[in-house]
Amino acid sequence: MLKALHMKRILIISAICLITLAATAQTRVVYGNLTAYNAFPVMNVEISSKKAKATTMSDSLGNFSIVCLEKDVVMIKPKVFRPVNRNVNDKTASLNINLVFIDTPNNRQLAIDLGYVTQVDLNYAVSNLAAENKDYCKYTDIFRLLEAEFGGITVENGQVLVRGGKTSFTAGSSYALMVVDGQPTQNIDWIRPCFVKSVNILKGSDGAIYGARGGNGVVVISTK
Repeated sequence: MLKALHMKRILIISAICLITLAATAQTRVVYGNLTAYNAFPVMNVEISSKKAKATTMSDSLGNFSIVCLEKDVVMIKPKVFRPVNRNVNDKTASLNINLVFIDTPNNRQLAIDLGYVTQVDLNYAVSNLAAENKDYCKYTDIFRLLEAEFGGITVENGQVLVRGGKTSFTAGSSYALMVVDGQPTQNIDWIRPCFVKSVNILKGSDGAIYGARGGNGVVVISTK
């Protein structure tokens, strides 16, 4: 009888250990970084994981780490910035998020009072970096980004058409010139939206700085 009870206890303890190990195996630490205007760290922001119910704060460099479960959601809902939700899974190595600032006079003061950014950084950003106030990570690929963010863009078989070029849209002859980090290229499908710092669309005569190749429009992409 005592032997049977002893074995039962061992089985129960073993089962508890297995459950604990399984639960532990399903959790992982996700690292990330928060910026504003693709330039300055965003500090003192609360980050939470939906399933794991963990919370943390971004540090003075905008860095954070948080415990997540499998197929979890990292949630960031700071005041004065647009809220962000990011799905994570076992392939998510890190999250680099450029928070979009909701620019109003009241929000500028609130961002400083809450310790999100310094006054010097914010004043410079709103005056000089308006084009960087974007979060492109929400797009699955570079072509979806271009079509959603910029009017007059059409994607055709991995090539970009820009309305406003000097020629009509005819297959093979009216695709826009693609320039990535100052270098003309024919292929941009390798660019991950999260790595895009800024995009500038040149139409008509604005593309003349690239010669005849810019006659159908130019898509200028800068990466981080």
